[in-house]
Amino acid sequence: MLPDNPTREQIEEVFQNDRFATQAAGCRVVEGARGRAVAEMELTDVHRNAMGNVMGGAVFTLADFALAIACNIGEEPTVSVDHSVSFLRATKGERLTATATCVKSGRHLAFYNVDVEDNLGKLIARMTATCYR
Repeated sequence: MLPDNPTREQIEEVFQNDRFATQAAGCRVVEGARGRAVAEMELTDVHRNAMGNVMGGAVFTLADFALAIACNIGEEPTVSVDHSVSFLRATKGERLTATATCVKSGRHLAFYNVDVEDNLGKLIARMTATCYR
């Protein structure tokens, strides 16, 4: 899908078509390379639930976006088939950053961890994912 070390512009060009993440949720590419990606999201009122906290779906969307970037650089087209997300704390921050890292990459299956932190340096959530090529 993308070469091993694409430019941010190349990554953005491919993932601009992920309209829910980029347009509706406001996810942005920070960086990406084979097996690793970083994405961020500025938090606004649209990301909040009825309790005033950031909605779990918003956190998941950012983590899934970073995962999609990481698993599609230098690889055959890859999709996630299983996720587990632990929400560790509510954020008081104004921005979330998701860092996806490949733990193991096989011929057809790959395993990733995605950490979501806020701009205050707090770990907000951790996702583990299994992906299929």
